Amino acid sequence: MSVAADSPATSGRSPSRPRRRFAAAEAWFYLAPGISIVALVMLVPLAVGISFSFQNYVIFRPMSRGWNGVENYIDLWTDRTFWLALANTARWTFWSVAFQLGLGLGLALILNKPFPGRAVFQSLVFLPWAVPTFLSGLNWQWLFNPIVSPLPAWLTAVGVLDAPRNILSDPDLALYGPITAMIWWGVPFFAITLLAALRSIPQDLYEAASIDGASAWQSFRHITVPFLMPMITITILLRTVWVANSPDLIFVMTEGGPANSSQTLPNYVFTSAYKSMDFGYASALATVLMVLLVMYSVLLLFIRGRLGQ
Repeated sequence: MSVAADSPATSGRSPSRPRRRFAAAEAWFYLAPGISIVALVMLVPLAVGISFSFQNYVIFRPMSRGWNGVENYIDLWTDRTFWLALANTARWTFWSVAFQLGLGLGLALILNKPFPGRAVFQSLVFLPWAVPTFLSGLNWQWLFNPIVSPLPAWLTAVGVLDAPRNILSDPDLALYGPITAMIWWGVPFFAITLLAALRSIPQDLYEAASIDGASAWQSFRHITVPFLMPMITITILLRTVWVANSPDLIFVMTEGGPANSSQTLPNYVFTSAYKSMDFGYASALATVLMVLLVMYSVLLLFIRGRLGQ
């Protein structure tokens, strides 16, 4: 009886302070392996990469390697190619993501309705996502070549071009070639994610709206769009970061040319690091791109949170 009376459960006494501290630290013991792996795989390389941006690190000049403060960022500020690449990155990302969202949403709405051959059509829609981006870039590079492809002649026939020519060699149009390839490659991602979100919307809501006399547009505006907004927000966020960080299509199709007219920041980072072998300057470029994308992500999530309220 005395043992039962003295136990914490019956006497109401709280556990001892060392036991409470151990209980609070127990979760961190379980998280420690995962946190260690993340730190080794992500945070350590990130810190090393950022540190390179404050160094003079040119492979061909090993004797001149050392800390140079913010000299790389000063050179970046006065680099005309950087500002051109920054503007091209904004255009490349905006138009790619905007068309992917519009076309992906349209395809998701179509695939959400039953019709004969839907399974086959769905497989064809998702096919571009399975093609490697390198191969996709090569295919579109050939398609824009008037010698081996009828596409330039078709563009001329509908009035887009004044004569059959390769737009990848035109400084005014070169960037739109990789944008077209990125749209074709990325539309299935939006279609897949938005189709999954559409199929999670309760059909009872549409039936109730139909009984109340709502039109198809009203049902889409007041039921479909609000339910899709969380998925649209996260999908736009992911695709914007992926597209803005993607150099492969640009490098395969134009290598940033002609005359840097299709140069983007990721491609400029790649060429600075592996052609000029200037890892310090490339790290500065990559750091600026990372900061801009983090700012964009925070702003987008903040706006979504405010609208959600």
